[in-house]
Amino acid sequence: MVVTPAETDVTIVEVGPRDGLQSVERTMPTPAKLRWIDALAASGLREIQVGSFVSARALPQMADCADVVRHALTIEGLQVSVLVPNLRYAEIAFDTGVHVLTIPVSVSEPHSIANIRKTHDEIVDDVRAIVALRDARYPDAQVAIGLATAFGCSIQGAVPEDDVIRMANRVAACGVDSIHPADTVGFANPAQVRRLVPRLRDAVGGLCSSIHFHDTRGQGLANVVAALDVGIRTFDSSHGGLGGCPYAPGATGNIVTEDLVFLLESMGLRTGIDLERLIDARAVLAEGLPGEPLHGHVAEAGLPKGFVPATAAA
Repeated sequence: MVVTPAETDVTIVEVGPRDGLQSVERTMPTPAKLRWIDALAASGLREIQVGSFVSARALPQMADCADVVRHALTIEGLQVSVLVPNLRYAEIAFDTGVHVLTIPVSVSEPHSIANIRKTHDEIVDDVRAIVALRDARYPDAQVAIGLATAFGCSIQGAVPEDDVIRMANRVAACGVDSIHPADTVGFANPAQVRRLVPRLRDAVGGLCSSIHFHDTRGQGLANVVAALDVGIRTFDSSHGGLGGCPYAPGATGNIVTEDLVFLLESMGLRTGIDLERLIDARAVLAEGLPGEPLHGHVAEAGLPKGFVPATAAA
């Protein structure tokens, strides 16, 4: 049973077609991507990050992003988002009609330089210019910030919480629509989540309503529960657990969407997602990336006997 977004308690943003595919060596053929996105949307996912507008030389997996966006925009009720690293690609993305444009802003400057070759000052200048472009020519689009390495960095090491707040304030002042802290390399723990998220929300208010965790060290779902405790109701995850940042050593292991849906639904929180259809969609993913390892406890073990998801019970 798929319910409307108005009847959900928690929103899941599927990032597999972007964060997942950019981290595997093989390139999924475009027709396979479109079938996969169709299957994800058919399960009830209402926001999908379908790709990145980046250099095809650097990430050939994303070379067909414009075609993928155009297809995704034909799916009724789907919010289509993409990632862009700079102003040049932001304009290209805006021109496709994408609904949400996410800019990666690393709290760790060494990671920022490795990831998008920009210092903090340079990326903040880009954010300001992208917002100005949106305001002038694309007023219906949203500009989001993915606040990368907010919980630690495999290049820099520990990332002070004061640095996270400082960067959040800088990008908030640019006029962005939302700011999403990201555990880019899987360093976060529940105590840290419970401490940092309230500080962020005190600093930037409702701009901080979503979060991106990795399960690199097995803490992903525990961190989700901690984030729920401090008011977060939107989470990123990746179908089959694909993905991680290709420019951060050790950044493997996005949260598995199927496991996240099971966790939330078993807690009585409605996601609007049909879990059985989502699990079935793994076959579409596997067909598009034959031999690529897929992850997920729920898909392997199956649903418990008599399990009734909160979405269906509603």
